Amino acid sequence: MIFAFFMALLRPPGGARATDDAWVLAFHAGERRALEEAYAGHVHAVVDEAKKLLRTADAETVAHEIFCRMLAEAAMRESFRGGNLGAWLRTIARRAAIDLLRKRRREEPAPDDDTWVAADPARADEERDAKRIVERFRAEILPEKYAPLFQVRFVEQLPQRDAAEKLGMSRSTLAYQEARVRQLLTTFLLATSPEGEP
Repeated sequence: MIFAFFMALLRPPGGARATDDAWVLAFHAGERRALEEAYAGHVHAVVDEAKKLLRTADAETVAHEIFCRMLAEAAMRESFRGGNLGAWLRTIARRAAIDLLRKRRREEPAPDDDTWVAADPARADEERDAKRIVERFRAEILPEKYAPLFQVRFVEQLPQRDAAEKLGMSRSTLAYQEARVRQLLTTFLLATSPEGEP
């Protein structure tokens, strides 16, 4: 495999003959020649696909694992039925990168973890703006008597039944008050939207 890696530097991407039936059979059988061609022809594309979601070091790890699995697992090789080998490998790389991201999210990485692509600043700005709008609505428009309902239904997003139980009121009373809050909120949002600004 080391030899194939260096050969990959000399060959153009997409060198594996994925449409040749004999080549596909050799690939399924795990023949060294076919596997080296697959690696040499597509390793860069696999890394590049993973880098769309991951930092370079993690993208290279994902690519390494994909090709190791391809070498070791006949079932993986047999899932390729011919056609565009590069597209098949890029799909596997994208899924593997997503799986790694999901795993990292479940593990709650430290803020300085460099495996993440930087957060979208526009989305962070939108979230801050939304919080400011909610706070303005609470402070300037929302009557105090509706504040607990607003919290459980609009902020915590509890179902009506649970919200009514938590607030100790009937669902019909809650529904009436919620309709009033929605009306106030709609008027407020229309007045503060870019089109509604003076």
